[in-house]
Amino acid sequence: MDTRNLADLYGLPALAWATVAARLETGFSQAPGTGGPDRHTCWLTTLDADGGPHVTGVGALWVDGAFWFETGERSRKGRNLARDPRCALSLATSGFDLVVEGTAAKVTDPATVATLAGAWAGEGWPCRVDESGIALTAEYSAPSAGPPPWSVYRIAARTATALSTVEPGGATRWTF
Repeated sequence: MDTRNLADLYGLPALAWATVAARLETGFSQAPGTGGPDRHTCWLTTLDADGGPHVTGVGALWVDGAFWFETGERSRKGRNLARDPRCALSLATSGFDLVVEGTAAKVTDPATVATLAGAWAGEGWPCRVDESGIALTAEYSAPSAGPPPWSVYRIAARTATALSTVEPGGATRWTF
């Protein structure tokens, strides 16, 4: 991993990726009233066919050192990822703002999909694995996810940039 201190001009030390990852491991509830100004929101950016950005909120999780999200393959973000897997996910926590850039891959391992379904259910979204064994279903999801089934995606991070929002401050970019 390459670490680049983006705040050295202010004499601030580089942030530690281990600290960022440890904070992500504690979770970030997206329920109203639980973080951020009122809650935490993950924003996923995919690329439209013309190369322009498409940004939408997603119910992402940090599990086993990676971000995971779900969406329907016919949704705009699902179609974008099928054509070009490059994406970025951003999140604001009480300690730092984070942007992770990389590629998203659809998960087809039934055990992994089941593990993620359990993680989302543990966060309050009552999803379950559908009859295919490799997609999710539930009575509801975000309207932008489209109708079920919803595929699970894992982001393989290429870079991450964090901006500290607490003293002493700092900004760091990691290349993995």
